[in-house]
Amino acid sequence: SLSLQNRCLERLPGVRLHNLYGPTEAAIDVTFWECHPEAQQMRVPRTRVPRTRVPIGRPIANLRMYVLDERLQPLPIGVAGEMYIGGIGVARGYLNRPDLTAERFLPDPFGDDPTARLYKTGDLGRWTAEGVLEYLGRNDHQVKIRGFRIELGEIEARLAQQEGVHEAAVIVREDHPGDKRLVAYLTLSAGNEANAADAANEATAAPQRLRESLRAVLPDYMVPSALIVLDAMPLSPNGKLDRRALPAPAASAWAQRDFEAPQGVWEEAVA
Repeated sequence: SLSLQNRCLERLPGVRLHNLYGPTEAAIDVTFWECHPEAQQMRVPRTRVPRTRVPIGRPIANLRMYVLDERLQPLPIGVAGEMYIGGIGVARGYLNRPDLTAERFLPDPFGDDPTARLYKTGDLGRWTAEGVLEYLGRNDHQVKIRGFRIELGEIEARLAQQEGVHEAAVIVREDHPGDKRLVAYLTLSAGNEANAADAANEATAAPQRLRESLRAVLPDYMVPSALIVLDAMPLSPNGKLDRRALPAPAASAWAQRDFEAPQGVWEEAVA
């Protein structure tokens, strides 16, 4: 994350920090980015959009990166899609798993070698105007609610930008069949509260304040229905976020709207 990068560079002056991306199926590392202390203030050329996440950079030698749609067509700058890897680092497939190999290692439509393959990563990414890749999360974190396709990573990135937020995670809960809702989980930055009472007050006030802030930068259908403040995110044994261990929201955590009586002939007829 941008905050982790900045903390690392502040506490370890003179140390070079590299952000590498890559799956085992493509010989581990496939992209490279060198982090800089000024990255938080850096502006993307032409678009003048503030950087919201640390890029994974550009492909290393002899490898190629693509951001493609469902028809394996390249997507333009700024549009999220699935990342595919081509080049010498791509493995031949999975040992004794021809079915899985056929699903994840596809013929490369962009090269002249008929035997070349692309690896379907299952990761979402997008190109920036400066020609580097941003990692947005797994494609199983892309969901559809009430007809809208939503990238959970985009909501998490917006939440992480908000003042006082340390970590953010967003999931879809379907506690009642057919009723899918976005739920955000947050941890707050340390040092903002003087005592336990202030911490409790902030945990109560933060969800409403953050919800209003999100409405200024996200469409209404991407604003979580519930925001829950946690002391710490649940982690798996290998230190990654355990989304299955995120708690169910209490009834009071859901956003409520005051009842408005129907007005006019049409609203009354529908009601």
